Amino acid sequence: MEEEAERKIGWFLKLLFFGTGTVVAYQFLPYMGDNLMQQSVSLLHVKDPLFKRMGASRLTHFAIDDERRTKIVEMGGAEKLLNMLGAAEDDRTRKEALKALVALSPSDEATRFLHRAGAISVIRSTPNSSEDAEIEKYKLSLLNRFQDLRFDVSS
Repeated sequence: MEEEAERKIGWFLKLLFFGTGTVVAYQFLPYMGDNLMQQSVSLLHVKDPLFKRMGASRLTHFAIDDERRTKIVEMGGAEKLLNMLGAAEDDRTRKEALKALVALSPSDEATRFLHRAGAISVIRSTPNSSEDAEIEKYKLSLLNRFQDLRFDVSS
């Protein structure tokens, strides 16, 4: 009888612990998303290409819907990605910047912002890579997106 009571109390405590954990996670995790996006944008400010690539990669994962894409643009992420792309000296950094820009491009608002910020000329001036064909694929994807929205990509 004592063992059964201890077992019931144990289950009650476990349920109470997991219930409390769930409530705490439900309350605090939404705030962590914005904070992590801001940290990712901040990584684009660092001079080290590794940290820039990490920031771009994280932004790629955050850009899953138009609301988040717009938030990234509002935080200055799109502009920093363009600066990163223009200043990149290695293919891995160019690739991550282009990949993040492709992740932002499904949003019409983000694409318009990129166009106004001069993205077409930056993308066109990005050197092709003989080692990494994905760079060319990302460039073409972005230029096609601008063309779909009727922006002039010929210049």
